[in-house]
Amino acid sequence: MKKILCIALIFASLALAFPLAAAESEEDVDYLALASLMLRDGNLDRAIVALDQVDTSDEELDLVRYYTLRGMTHIRRNELEPAKEALQQAVASGEAEAVVYIYLAQVNYQLEDYPGTIEALDNAGAEVERIASVYHMKAQSYWLLGEKIMAIATLDQASEIFPDDASFLRRKVFYLVDIGLFKEAVTEGRRYLQQTSAKLEDYVAIGNALRASGELDEAAILLEQAQLTFPDSPEVRKVLAHVYIERGEMSAAADLLYQAALLDPSLLAEAAELYRRSGQTFRAMLLNGQIANQPEKLRQRLALYLEMGNFEQAASMELPLTRLGMLSDEDLRYAIAYAQFKTGDFEAAEKNLAALNRPDLFRKAAELRRAIQDCAVDSWLCL
Repeated sequence: MKKILCIALIFASLALAFPLAAAESEEDVDYLALASLMLRDGNLDRAIVALDQVDTSDEELDLVRYYTLRGMTHIRRNELEPAKEALQQAVASGEAEAVVYIYLAQVNYQLEDYPGTIEALDNAGAEVERIASVYHMKAQSYWLLGEKIMAIATLDQASEIFPDDASFLRRKVFYLVDIGLFKEAVTEGRRYLQQTSAKLEDYVAIGNALRASGELDEAAILLEQAQLTFPDSPEVRKVLAHVYIERGEMSAAADLLYQAALLDPSLLAEAAELYRRSGQTFRAMLLNGQIANQPEKLRQRLALYLEMGNFEQAASMELPLTRLGMLSDEDLRYAIAYAQFKTGDFEAAEKNLAALNRPDLFRKAAELRRAIQDCAVDSWLCL
């Protein structure tokens, strides 16, 4: 009996001891360190659970660290608003490190809070003055706020700090092009091309800037160089073709665009149109036959038939145009009516003219009706 009583007392004492040990164990857990470990291991849900266990009323708690860890965890979970709130609390709780301001700036930028982005970067201190990406983020924030001068000034400042980093000059060139300062863009663009191995889009952007500023010969030289550097790019040939068009060299432009069309068939219609405008209608017709887009193909073919004086073939296009529902375009309907008039099919022409409602075409239709009446009276006038 005494044995049983002793065993019972032992169990009772153990039962009392276990809750006490558990309580002491819970008090000894460093949830902040645990959350940091979970975050480092990628266990984001567990990190949040650990952070939720932290007693934020504890006067000895490092609030800056706590809110920073919470903000970083929310960022990793792509929860931007909670991340922003946590990081703001971190910087408000004491002397936060520069990296906290960088995180806050990044979150603000993703939330399109550009004033908040700039403010966070300004508050980050001298430690971030040697981080190139900070200047790109700040410049783009100013740009998106419409503060163009401040954006460009930020890039100029960055170029002085990082003289070997041409990315700031590159961004400046695109900014200058966007705001229409083409001559400045050309000057800076040339400087950029001398400093670095430029990309295709750099040549295209600067070539377009030269063209827009009227420097057509300079644009041609630059884009011809780009064509040698990027022989598989239809984009360079397309831009260069437009330079030749503005110089009045229509045949050269057509040849270039045809070469581009061999790489990008969607340019066939444009190449055919340039051949038509340069007087090479038969070559234009040859290219027209290769166009895959049927509405685009038929629209251009009708124009070519009319230009070549092939009115019967033009008039015969009424059926395929009708099948594709294209005669709702009154310009096409008038063109068919005109072709029918030229072939002597006055009844069909009148039927199409009657369907026109647009004021400018209505007047042209009236003139064509008078011509039809004159032909009916004196048919020799229409020969």
